[in-house]
Amino acid sequence: MRFVYGKQDWRTRERGQENCYLLTNGLGGFSSSTIIGSASRNDHSFLMAAVKAPNHRYQMIHCLKETLRIGENMVTLSSQEYVEKSKNEDGYLYLDSFSFEDYPRWEFRLKGVEVCKSIVMKQGSNLTAVLYQISNRSGQTAHLQITPQLQFVPKGRTLEREQVFEMDEESIRSNGQTLYYRTNGKVETGFTEFCEQLYYAYDACDGRHSEGNTYANHRVSIEMEAHSEAELELVYSMEPITTHAKELLEEEVQYRKDLVKVAGLSHPLAEVLVKAANQFVARRDSTGGKTILAGFPFFEDWGRDTMIAMAGCCISTGQTETAASILRIFASYCKDGLMPNLFPEGENQPAYNTVDASLLFIYAVYLYYKKTGDGTLLEELWPVMADIIKCYQKGTHYGIHMDEDGLLMAGEGLDQVTWMDVRVGERLPTPRHGKPVEINAYWYNALCIMEELGAVVGETTNLAALAKKVKQNFTKKFWNEKKGCLRDVLCGTKAEEQIRCNQIWAVSLPFSLLDPEKERQIVDLVFEKLYTPYGLRTLEMEDEEFRGSYGGEALCRDLAYHQGTVWVFPLGAYYQAYLKVYGKHAQSRVILIRQLEAMESALREGCVGQLPEIYDGKTPTASRGCFAQAWSVGEILRVFEEI
Repeated sequence: MRFVYGKQDWRTRERGQENCYLLTNGLGGFSSSTIIGSASRNDHSFLMAAVKAPNHRYQMIHCLKETLRIGENMVTLSSQEYVEKSKNEDGYLYLDSFSFEDYPRWEFRLKGVEVCKSIVMKQGSNLTAVLYQISNRSGQTAHLQITPQLQFVPKGRTLEREQVFEMDEESIRSNGQTLYYRTNGKVETGFTEFCEQLYYAYDACDGRHSEGNTYANHRVSIEMEAHSEAELELVYSMEPITTHAKELLEEEVQYRKDLVKVAGLSHPLAEVLVKAANQFVARRDSTGGKTILAGFPFFEDWGRDTMIAMAGCCISTGQTETAASILRIFASYCKDGLMPNLFPEGENQPAYNTVDASLLFIYAVYLYYKKTGDGTLLEELWPVMADIIKCYQKGTHYGIHMDEDGLLMAGEGLDQVTWMDVRVGERLPTPRHGKPVEINAYWYNALCIMEELGAVVGETTNLAALAKKVKQNFTKKFWNEKKGCLRDVLCGTKAEEQIRCNQIWAVSLPFSLLDPEKERQIVDLVFEKLYTPYGLRTLEMEDEEFRGSYGGEALCRDLAYHQGTVWVFPLGAYYQAYLKVYGKHAQSRVILIRQLEAMESALREGCVGQLPEIYDGKTPTASRGCFAQAWSVGEILRVFEEI
């Protein structure tokens, strides 16, 4: 699917900065800017390099300043915004179209001169290239000039005026980093420009640092005679360069075509999501294997997110070798029955503050085995899976233990260990200590999975009786007859009665805890109270704690994060639950396809071809948080695979 935007999409600068593109390199590095070519976030970058995959990132080249001279008339094609509005660049006025399928492409036109610009990032390398294809149909000489805006600082840092840059005929050096370059254009050096107070509108509205600085020490240009054509390429890399922009563009198109072919999902939206899913897969140097980054531009790789996202991003897409690599790595770090929530960097130890990652690991192994029939990996991972069950039964860290009724308890003090994990100082905006509903659904399914897979590996688990006990007590204690739904967490507070999206996993998972009528009631209530076309609300709108908008300073965002904010990823569980209770017959599939097709508008908004993390709870019209989120993409992909 090719996404095309035109002038009505940037009739104002603000409109033009609403959407962006994303390219990734499989290392954690990326390239991203708005569709009008500006950096409206500190994290937008022409080349964000991962100097140690996947999370040690350096902002190398922030953006490109582009000017076009036709005869004596000079205009700026770039569109950067500044604190001092008189400095603003208005190149979007000359932009005819922006398109994205496998890479971003801009088409500018002015006085008979057309400039087509394409950007590509090389897989497995911190390399970004830009290709300008110029057609001068005017009667005058045209001159295109590009000035890369350098930073050479760790991601999120601000370039200081004192930073020293050095340059020779093949590389630029600063702050311990070396960047190689190649171009067929004329290179001008011997000058320095320190540019201050770039303005980041999207950071400003979220209360983040809204200003930045850049440095320039070279320009690249090309001249076209009247009625002639030319191409200008610039390639920048953290390693010596052996390729050209055109070759890279062709490679990227083929790479993404191959992803779609392997996945075998034929719906156009599913094909877009297959390509999107791959953007989160990265190498992790510290473990020597693969991982999944939770979201761009903010998040790193976390245990819970990886276990949820992997099902769709790797298993549903046929990338089973990647899934196996991730499962092996997580298994090697399992400690006291807990999977890492945050992987180690350097000398740091993993963080294990999650109750669901281990249970989701067992579920992921189950999905992997069902897809591949790989009994060898199952036997390899079995001891870790068995240890998880034992540790949860007898009790482990963070208050995680099995109660006498067979249900799981989790959380203590200020430790938030479910996915609704916000903590503000000593305040827990969404406290879920006790027996969370989705954790106990995961627990029951893990017990059933162990019973089923135990027969495959020749192990006797003796968990059937415990699973039966959990099922009986789950129905007895979680079912709210008055509301016709499940309590969110058994804790003895008003939180028990809140209607939240977490109950949907008790229906969507393969092993049923409830009778069909109760499951149907849950699906219908979630549709009535929490469903939107782009995700599920985390809290019903009628609740006194509901917050309808997400934005502003960090405190405001944190207080709204799980208090009504719409999250995309639970929508996948809702659709799977719908198919379970209403059947996979033709009518159900037609209804779901119709509802899923609303995702096309989501894929056009925010980050082109991606699904975001969240939306406002009241009116989900604009993406918030991470503009590209792994588990959002993965969970919707699972639905497409199922139908």
